[in-house]
Amino acid sequence: MKLVELDKKKFDNYIKNHPTKSHFLQSAAWGEFSYKARGLKPFYVALIDESEKIVGASLLLKKALPFGLCYLYAPRGFVIDYTNNDQIRTMTEEVVAFAKRKKAIFVKIDPDIIYHNQDYLGEEVETPYDAKKIIHDLKEAGFRHLGFTKNFETTQPRYTFRIDLSQSMETIESHFSKTTKQRIQKSLKLKTEVVIGSEKDIPEFYHLMMLTEARKDFVSHNEEYYQMLYDIFNKENKATLFLGKINIEKILEENKKELAEIEKEITTLPTENLSKSAKNKLKEFTRKKEVLEKEIQKYEEALEKYGKEVTLNAHWIMEYGDKAWVLYAGNHNILTETYANYHTYLEHIKFCKERGLKIYDQFGTIGDLSKTNPRLGLHEFKKKFGGNYIEFIGEFDYVTNKFMYFVFTRLVPFYRKIIKRKSKKEVQNEVSRNQ
Repeated sequence: MKLVELDKKKFDNYIKNHPTKSHFLQSAAWGEFSYKARGLKPFYVALIDESEKIVGASLLLKKALPFGLCYLYAPRGFVIDYTNNDQIRTMTEEVVAFAKRKKAIFVKIDPDIIYHNQDYLGEEVETPYDAKKIIHDLKEAGFRHLGFTKNFETTQPRYTFRIDLSQSMETIESHFSKTTKQRIQKSLKLKTEVVIGSEKDIPEFYHLMMLTEARKDFVSHNEEYYQMLYDIFNKENKATLFLGKINIEKILEENKKELAEIEKEITTLPTENLSKSAKNKLKEFTRKKEVLEKEIQKYEEALEKYGKEVTLNAHWIMEYGDKAWVLYAGNHNILTETYANYHTYLEHIKFCKERGLKIYDQFGTIGDLSKTNPRLGLHEFKKKFGGNYIEFIGEFDYVTNKFMYFVFTRLVPFYRKIIKRKSKKEVQNEVSRNQ
């Protein structure tokens, strides 16, 4: 068997139709996007046998380093049969030989091989392969395992939640938490609307992403990044924006209607010598009236400030092969009690199932579930939708230049850390001098 480069169409056809390892991060479109957005040169390689049949393939992204060096990264690993040790060994040998010709100091992979799988009840689900043997075989082939990280230290998330879309929609919804079901019902009662957006909605999506990231104290990408990603993947309609909206006028109309009904109920009660039952009814009606009056005041102020219709969330669903990923989710920080976000999740789960997809992936959570972990809220939110809690086997590096690998992975990060500390100290000194 030998490694060859394929044209993008032939490569993508193989990846997309692979029975177990199709992934949008291995697609030709991701290669094109990585080059345009990040300057990573894509190589579309395949392992072929004597009859020219493809038995494995991989997108390899080349990251240029100083002195003409580089490293290669296969996002979500080689697209091969990982239960076949000969394929692991041969693919590794051929890719490493290819990497050496490109002066790569290492090759990184992070296969989406499941290490642990728990259902929504926390029960372990058996995988159709032995993940520990696959780790062993990758090590035998020459890879270094970079460990079982617990947060987002790796290039791609090592944990995620996945929903099996082969189940009926009734079964999928039955796995939602009680709170999630209640919030979806409230959202539907408030007549929140979920629509599929288009290219013209990218600015709105970006605005919501900025609001979300500001709350988390980081900024990841600019608007051009998202526009480019949308354009490239939508050559085949694989990126879909879902927008969760509320109509404030409709909410006000419903609240005022409900208030009028309660006020009418109150007038039916006697004004004197109330029975215990009547007193309890009056107390309950009065409480509901006060709540509704506050709600009406709040939404009247929102109507004046934001207008009739407001987009509260925008979710980006990436589709490839038989899977879908919730790649990004931007949410407004106002009127969160409408739970439009929950309704939006429900609608794109339905959408993915109706499209005949098999797996719905929430694209990232954590393994450190300690109460002090600031990301625990993200984990608990995603868990509410009843997906299986998935742990992947992690990252692996095949080192081809030990000295430069040491420099790149140890000394350079250490140097950057020192520079960052020095910079902070210089700023502090400057502030002190000017106080």
